[in-house]
Amino acid sequence: MSPDARQIAAGLLGSVPFARTLGFELVEVTPDETGGVRAVVRLPDSPPAHNHVGGPHAGALFTLGETASGAVVLGTFGQLFDRAVPLAAQAEIRYRRLAMGAVRATARLGRPAAEVIAEFEAGTRPEFPVSVEIGTEDGEVTTEMTVLWTLKRR
Repeated sequence: MSPDARQIAAGLLGSVPFARTLGFELVEVTPDETGGVRAVVRLPDSPPAHNHVGGPHAGALFTLGETASGAVVLGTFGQLFDRAVPLAAQAEIRYRRLAMGAVRATARLGRPAAEVIAEFEAGTRPEFPVSVEIGTEDGEVTTEMTVLWTLKRR
């Protein structure tokens, strides 16, 4: 079953007002080889989101990456949200080079979705990484990020 990008965008932007404030756009949500989804979120070039050298602020890039990882979680595990609360437990980011202009974050699940669901169904609290590459619109990767998520039972 193909994910509904409009539904994911509405859920994500509806529940995360800060993502709306920064003007994020959910560009793509597609199935991937993990049994989850791949998500692409875009931050338009916006002077209020710039840093002192004219590129996207580090905080805006972090939020973009975390938001893209959240889109993966929503698109992959949303069917569990009546029983589970997704929580970002840890994040690591590496700013490799300055990005200029609009940027995109591409996020992917780091474990098979079926494993995570099986752990949750068995009564444990699974943890799973979501890897994120952030870069320019022409594809140059400028930032790498990993967000470790968990599903907490309601």
